[in-house]
Amino acid sequence: MLKVARWGALVLLAGCLGDLAGAGITEPVLVGEGRRALFIGNSYTYFSDIPGLVQAMADSMGGEKIAVETVAGPDMALVDHWNEGTAKREIAEGGWEWVVLQQGPSSVEVNRDSLRTLTQMFGAEIAKVSAKPALFSAWPSAARTQDFDRAIESYTLAASDVSGILLPVAASWKKAWESDATLQMYQDGLHPSAIGSYLAAATIYSKLLNKTPKGLPLTIRTRNGLQITLSQATATIVQNAAAAVNGF
Repeated sequence: MLKVARWGALVLLAGCLGDLAGAGITEPVLVGEGRRALFIGNSYTYFSDIPGLVQAMADSMGGEKIAVETVAGPDMALVDHWNEGTAKREIAEGGWEWVVLQQGPSSVEVNRDSLRTLTQMFGAEIAKVSAKPALFSAWPSAARTQDFDRAIESYTLAASDVSGILLPVAASWKKAWESDATLQMYQDGLHPSAIGSYLAAATIYSKLLNKTPKGLPLTIRTRNGLQITLSQATATIVQNAAAAVNGF
């Protein structure tokens, strides 16, 4: 259990999908009921259980529910998922409304090319089951913040290539920093802090369900025990940022 209490946020449990370092790909399990989303990615997705937080936000607001499943492994790019095979098998099971694709920030040209190529390859599989591809726009590391615009552009292009949904997480981080440059989005220079995790999930929740994230609870608790609590001031900033990038 990792406890963090700083920067206007409290995380009671992190890494709730287990320590995946060296452990390989997660066991795909569908959690919950409602509109179904399959998340395919790496530690950006599983470190603080972004799918579970998205689901918990939907739960907290009543109305529409989201059932989530995660296929993820350490340092995996989409080409690794394609070659490993689990993600393709889970897509082929069908029943998905959205298939969320995520790899690293993909700001350099070779990684951008890979992101776009594999998005199109996965997009063909997603189309076979009448689901919608959604691109989880990953943030650069703290040491490479100059790459934000390139990373955003890469995911925007990939989403456009397949007529998919852009989940503008990296853009929402930038927008939040415009309001408060001291917000600590990173836990360790790469993975998201409580604030970064809440903002990523709020951005995805808002985009997928076409609902404003304004008014989400200060405390979000997932079905597997992760709890994040933001201060009112911090929550207002991040909710407004997620709202702005999604047109609310």
